[in-house]
Amino acid sequence: MRPAPEPAARLAAERAATAERVAALAAQVDALAEQQALTTHDDEHDPEGVTIGFERAQILGLLAGARDEIAALVRAASRLAAGTYGRCLNCGCEIPDTRLEALPAAETCLDCTGKPRRRR
Repeated sequence: MRPAPEPAARLAAERAATAERVAALAAQVDALAEQQALTTHDDEHDPEGVTIGFERAQILGLLAGARDEIAALVRAASRLAAGTYGRCLNCGCEIPDTRLEALPAAETCLDCTGKPRRRR
């Protein structure tokens, strides 16, 4: 079994992968917009499947989620630089390495997941 990458490398790799996903989703949104501009049929009543509008909304939702993930990774990198990475923002306890390996931008421990975050 390989050792887990260092937090900085893990965060950088996750941010690069997420940035690629953002670019791919943005390209899909652009392609749908182009497709919609070239189409003159009634998209709302197309018996062939989902509407372009529905597909666009779905992709825009995924794009927003990916952008939120990049913001979370940026916050995680800031915590790493400040020396607080791996500490729960709610209770201050250590976040287990297994959780950080699965979710490098995790801000809370398992006990605090789902609880409202305290203001500090």
